[in-house]
Amino acid sequence: MYESSSQPLHLADLGQDSSALQLAPQLAQFAAVARLEHVTQAAQLLGMPQPTLSRAVARLEAELGVDLLARQGRTVRLTRAGRLLLGSVERALAELERGAEQARAEADPVAGRVAFGFLHTMGTDAVPALLRGFRAEHPQVRFQLVQDYVAAMLERLRAGELDLCLVAPLPDASDLTARPLDEQRLYLVVPADHRLAGRRRIRLAEVADEPFVAVEEGYGLRVITDGFCAEAGFTPRVAFEGEEAETLRGLVAAGLGVALLPPALVPRPGVVELEVTAPRTRRAIGLAWVTGRPLTPPVAAFRDFVLSRRGRLLDHD
Repeated sequence: MYESSSQPLHLADLGQDSSALQLAPQLAQFAAVARLEHVTQAAQLLGMPQPTLSRAVARLEAELGVDLLARQGRTVRLTRAGRLLLGSVERALAELERGAEQARAEADPVAGRVAFGFLHTMGTDAVPALLRGFRAEHPQVRFQLVQDYVAAMLERLRAGELDLCLVAPLPDASDLTARPLDEQRLYLVVPADHRLAGRRRIRLAEVADEPFVAVEEGYGLRVITDGFCAEAGFTPRVAFEGEEAETLRGLVAAGLGVALLPPALVPRPGVVELEVTAPRTRRAIGLAWVTGRPLTPPVAAFRDFVLSRRGRLLDHD
C-alpha cells in the first residue's frame, strides 16, 4: 500500500515534449513486470511478445536515464529507482482505474446518472411527477437535479455539466436541440383589494400604468413577461425583482405590484389570478439538449420518457 504524498497536486504537462506523454504507454508494462518480477509472465499477462515487453522496459530506462530493474536470469528485481517510480505508477494506475469505473458508471443503462436542469416553477409538481414515473421503470438510475434560470442552465448544458434541461422559452440556437412539451397559461396576479380584483378576465394593456413585480433579468419568465407586455404596447415598470414565483406572489399580496405568473398549486390568500385575453399569455415549455452530443443510455432513456409526456406535462386549466 502506497501512501499519498503530502505535496500539493500538480497537473502533468501534456505538451509534445512532456515526460508524461512520452512515458505513459510504457508505465503499465513496467508495473506488470515489477509486480510479477518476471518478464515472461508479465508478457503473458499483457498478451504481448516477451521480446517486445523487454524492449519497452529498456526504452523506459533509457528515457529516464536510470536502471529500474536488476536482471537475475529470468527474474528481475526492482532497483531503488524502480521502487520510487513504481509507487507513483501504482497510484496513477489506481486513480486511472477509478476514473474509468466512474466513467462507465455514468453510462450504465441500469444505474447510470442523469444531470437534469429545470425551472424553479417546475420543481414543485411537474418534475417530481416526471421522476416518479421514470423511476417506476428505471429504479436504479441516479439523478443530479439543478434548478436555475434559463441562461445559466443553457450555459451549463453547453459546458457538459447538464445532460438535459426543462426550459421556457425554448432556445433558438443551432447548437441546441429543443422539443416543445406543453404550454402553460400565465395569469395576471393582483392584490385581493385591487381595483380589478373582481374581474375574471383582463387585457394586459389595462395594467400598463401599474407597477410590476417580476423575476430578475436573465430568467426565462422575465423574458416572457417583457415580451407579452411589449405585445400589449408598453414596457413594464418593474418595482421589485425576485427569484421565486411564490416570493413574487407574496409581494403582490402586500400590494407592491402586479405580476404575470403560472397558476399557484395551492391558493394564496391576498391575491387574485385573472385570465389575460390579449395577448394570449401562454409560455411554451420544452426539453433541450446539445445537438450532436452523444447521450449515455440512462440520459437517452430519460429524454425519451420526458418526450413521451408531450401534452401531459402540466395540468391544463
